[in-house]
Amino acid sequence: MKSLRSIMHKLVLVLLVFATFQIRGQELNALVIVNSEQVQSSNKQVYSTLQSSISDYINNTKWTNKSYKPHERINCAITLTILEQPSANEFKGNISIVASRPVYNSTYQSPIFNYIDNNFSFNYTEFQNLIYNENSFESNLVSVLTFYVYTILGIDADTFELNGGEEYHKKAEKVVNLAQQGGFSGWNRIDGNNTRYQLNENLLSPTYKDFRSTMYTYHLKGLDLMSENKTEAKTIISKAILNLNAIYNTRPNAFLLRVFMDTKSDEIIDIFSAGPRINAVELKETLLKIYPTYSDKWDKIKV
Repeated sequence: MKSLRSIMHKLVLVLLVFATFQIRGQELNALVIVNSEQVQSSNKQVYSTLQSSISDYINNTKWTNKSYKPHERINCAITLTILEQPSANEFKGNISIVASRPVYNSTYQSPIFNYIDNNFSFNYTEFQNLIYNENSFESNLVSVLTFYVYTILGIDADTFELNGGEEYHKKAEKVVNLAQQGGFSGWNRIDGNNTRYQLNENLLSPTYKDFRSTMYTYHLKGLDLMSENKTEAKTIISKAILNLNAIYNTRPNAFLLRVFMDTKSDEIIDIFSAGPRINAVELKETLLKIYPTYSDKWDKIKV
């Protein structure tokens, strides 16, 4: 089984390549991949149909009441890996999501959300329409896709305005509440940790408000300033990351800390392992404390 780090690295590379192409869409430019290599099936065509249906659903749905210019659309890559097919219309596996946003005055795409949801099962009949009903549960496939679309929109908006994604996180919350009627795992408090329920609850909870403020400061006040003043931008980014201490001090095993580090760790290393150098002693110590899993990465930070 490939490590999360390896999978995420490959997905980021796919996303960055994909970002150079302009395709149809509303708010999202989504590259969708359905991987069925681990499943023996007499009908492989269903996976191609599923991939096309998901791509059409995500890219051609109008998710907000805002107008997005082509260059403003959010680039993302969504990969469904099918691990089991218990019956003709039943599928089990995982779904990975990578999303990015452009950095001001550059061609660089900064990752804002890298995540693998391992608790994913759904029913799908070939050629069925994927339609979201905001007033009732229709299918787990549609609910999961819709949930992650709104989560991407929310996190993206949070990087441009403090708590700017509240509206979309609330819409994702509505998806969670409706999906609880379906009986699938991942939507309820009792389903454990690192679930869709927990992700949404944490994003909306005042307990973890520093995650969203960090995302805002890191991107709009930090990365977007890079083209003008790298030293100042790096100082601001460092302070934004240090702000996560507030979460660690009350919830050292917080789900959102892992989400942040899995998303931003490689970028953090790229920023702080090259010049111009700033005093990053406190940053390095904080990262080693908050997320020692990536200690090999943090060692590359030039202090």
